[in-house]
Amino acid sequence: MFIQRLISGAVLVVIMAACLILGGDALWTFCMVAAVIGFYEMVNATGVLAKEKKFKNELFISGVFCVVGYYVLLACTVGHSFITLPKEVDASMLCITFMMLLILVIYVLTYPKYHANQIMATCFSVLYAPVMLSYVYLTRCLENGIYIVWLIFVSSWICDTAAYCVGVLIGKHKMAPKLSPKKSIEGAIGGLVGAALVGCLYGWILGKMGVMEVSNFAAYPIIAAAGGLISMIGDLAASAVKRNYDIKDYGHLIPGHGGILDRFDSVIFTAPIIYYLSVFILK
Repeated sequence: MFIQRLISGAVLVVIMAACLILGGDALWTFCMVAAVIGFYEMVNATGVLAKEKKFKNELFISGVFCVVGYYVLLACTVGHSFITLPKEVDASMLCITFMMLLILVIYVLTYPKYHANQIMATCFSVLYAPVMLSYVYLTRCLENGIYIVWLIFVSSWICDTAAYCVGVLIGKHKMAPKLSPKKSIEGAIGGLVGAALVGCLYGWILGKMGVMEVSNFAAYPIIAAAGGLISMIGDLAASAVKRNYDIKDYGHLIPGHGGILDRFDSVIFTAPIIYYLSVFILK
């Protein structure tokens, strides 16, 4: 089991790293495929599919259409497509508006086939992984995005690792006993400190490489710590959904790790934070 988990994790890291380095269409494709799979895992977990086959479920089909459409619009927005959206059009808002209209039309036309809870779960599933995960691609498209995008993964995974180590060593006070009994306040603090220190080191390295200005050095530990903080919330939020629906994993795509939502639960939350902090702080 450990070997299987190690191999599958290594393969995933190599694929993801290659896409992050290449950026452009490669990363766009990776994020879109992960988004579609993440959407499927969430609607499956929340009972939208129920006992009906996914390709006979209008909500599932419309959701996939919205996710793919969103990524196409996203490519148009950042200029990696032969179509250019007007500057007044925001891809996210256009997708959300169209998604709401489409799903409500299906709800009305098929009534009473679907319950209101399934409608709301479908909307949530489109926003949760697909839209949030797209900020990995958007961050990579920023100026110096090839360097900034790594903060998404550094802050979330370093925070998780540091939190685990500190929690095992000195953790006594439970942070969320009903959601994750093993997580401690001491571990959380250790995770934030670890993320900030690695962010500081990363900023120093970029400074030595001449990638960033010296005046921006302090921004990196701040961004990394903020990313680490929100990554813990993301991890707990994913656990809360699983507990509500009494499931162990969202999927089985990645042997030993579960599904896309199991592996990227913290990254999904961290990506938007890193993007906006980078836009506002790293000017």
